[in-house]
Amino acid sequence: MPPSPAFTSRFKASAANMARVSALAVVFACAAPAFAQQPPGEGEPEGSSWGLGLAVMSVQNAYKGTDRETRVLPMISYENRYVKLGGPNLELKLPGIELSDSQRLNFGVMTQLFDGAGYEAKDSPALAGMSERKSSIWVGAKMEWENDLADVKLEWLGDASGKSKGQRLALGLERKIMLSPRLMLIPQVGVEWVDKKYVDYYYGVRDSEATAGRAAYTGKATLNPEISLSGIYRFDRHHSMMLNVGVRSFGKEIKNSPIVGRSTENRVMLGYKYSF
Repeated sequence: MPPSPAFTSRFKASAANMARVSALAVVFACAAPAFAQQPPGEGEPEGSSWGLGLAVMSVQNAYKGTDRETRVLPMISYENRYVKLGGPNLELKLPGIELSDSQRLNFGVMTQLFDGAGYEAKDSPALAGMSERKSSIWVGAKMEWENDLADVKLEWLGDASGKSKGQRLALGLERKIMLSPRLMLIPQVGVEWVDKKYVDYYYGVRDSEATAGRAAYTGKATLNPEISLSGIYRFDRHHSMMLNVGVRSFGKEIKNSPIVGRSTENRVMLGYKYSF
């Protein structure tokens, strides 16, 4: 028996949120080495870490007429010298370059099994009559420059599933600030370039979808800046909590779409992680 439409809708919403909450898992995993080092537990290989947790996330996306969505979602992270897993993101680490005692270049190839983008016509009255836009599977590469001032990250991803056939290029800057042996703040700023195919697929309106109140719209490449702040409190080597708030501002090529009702997308996430 095929799954009910209600079940399918809930699954897609959860998948979309899992893509966003993956950022929380990645920050959790990357922040761990910056805390005071603890000896590995019995039977735990040195240099590896993994954890399970839950996150409560509230997101307001940009599509016209959509409501704010709040959900509780599972979270998983794992990292060793070869791979890094955070939610739907999987990275295979490549050999890096030691520039100095305080600087290093890291390289990797990565995949994102879903990104949370897309919608169904029933998500909002403003989307009625629109064909479904599906989340994509992305593959690409990344480079990271670690230094004493801030970490700089560059990521390129291409749509491997053929949904949008688009490309994304993201440049980010973050700094880990230790306020105490247990408390860390991580401010982040970045900008993401998305190409014409990406914008046209997720924010465009085809001629067959145009109505009297919704003009046809062809997307163009644009830049989306983003800023966020994370706070992590580590109770002990096993238990930690994290709060993350972030805002993304869309370029005019997205804001001008007739199905977009907001110029920004914001999120608030609160998570708990148990590290093994």
